[in-house]
This record gives sequence, C-alpha cells and structure tokens, in this order.
Amino acid sequence: MARLEHSTAVLLGAGLSRRYGAVGKLVADFRGKPLARHAAETIGALPFSRRIAVCRTGDDDLAGMLEKLGFSVVRNPDTARGLASSLALGVEAAGQPEALLVGLADMPLVTAEHLRVLVERVTPGSIVASVTGSTEPPTPPAAFAREYLPELLRLEGDKGARHLLQIAERVVAPEGTLADFDTPEDFRR
Repeated sequence: MARLEHSTAVLLGAGLSRRYGAVGKLVADFRGKPLARHAAETIGALPFSRRIAVCRTGDDDLAGMLEKLGFSVVRNPDTARGLASSLALGVEAAGQPEALLVGLADMPLVTAEHLRVLVERVTPGSIVASVTGSTEPPTPPAAFAREYLPELLRLEGDKGARHLLQIAERVVAPEGTLADFDTPEDFRR
C-alpha cells in the first residue's frame, strides 16, 4: 500500500483545448475560479511529497497560478506530439516515487478522498484507475507503482496510458465526479 507522503502527483494541463475555443479553458471561470484551480487545490489538499504540473510553453497564466499553489511546473514545448509527451515530462520530473498519481487539469470535480484511495491501493507492480461503473473503461485519475515509470516514459501519441489502464485495478468514483470539461457547455454543470 503506497503512502501519499512518498508519492508524487502529476497534473496534466498542456492540452490544446481545440473543442473549447480561443480562450484557454483551464483558466476559464468555473464556479468562481479558474477551471484548473479546482483540480490543483484538490491535489494540494493531500500530503504528496511532490506536486508537478505540465503546461504548454507560453501558457504563463496557468503556469503562474499552479506555481503559486505549490506545483513545480514543467513546460511542454511540443504539445502537438500528444498527451504522451506531457505525461513523459511529468514522469521525468517525478523521480522515483513510491506511486505516481496522474490527474487531468480539466477534471474539476474529482474528490480528494478518491485520489487518496487511488494512491493507497497501489502495491508494487500495480496500477489503479478510476471508473464510475463496473463496466466502463478505466480513466484518469490513475496511480502507477514506480515499476511502470519506464513504460510511461516510452509512450507516444495522444492516447496516453490508455492501454495500461485496461489492466488496472478499478476504483469507483462518486457519480459525476469524473467529468472532464472540453466544451463551453460543460461549464454549465
């Protein structure tokens, strides 16, 4: 069972937000604060040994906000290479934690308790991912034992670690909390 204080959280926030529009969705207002701040504060409420955020190069508003919240920011200069490039940058910055939690900055409703359970379920050689029902495909946030870090570094494309999540232990999240925000309509929840 992994311990939060020996684990690292990586918050991925370097996507291109093509479906949202011209303004960066991660700094757009949701319930009175920037969208990404919700996920960052949830991670910040837990005693991770390190908190890392991956942002697009040039996304200074987002990077500055996350740095003020205690995240070490890594900048991705080539987000067109896909989600895997951001994940690899986060993994490189993480070192060798007992467990690595990977969360998405556009998922503002995930609870701290859910993140805690994900990490605490990690055992050597395991992956633990989120679901809202028993038959759904697993999704981030997900936690990886350190044995998977080399494989995460080798990923390519925009599917991230989706194939690894298929073999993960699944933890059911509270209904509605795994929603990711991709379009302006999503902000009306």
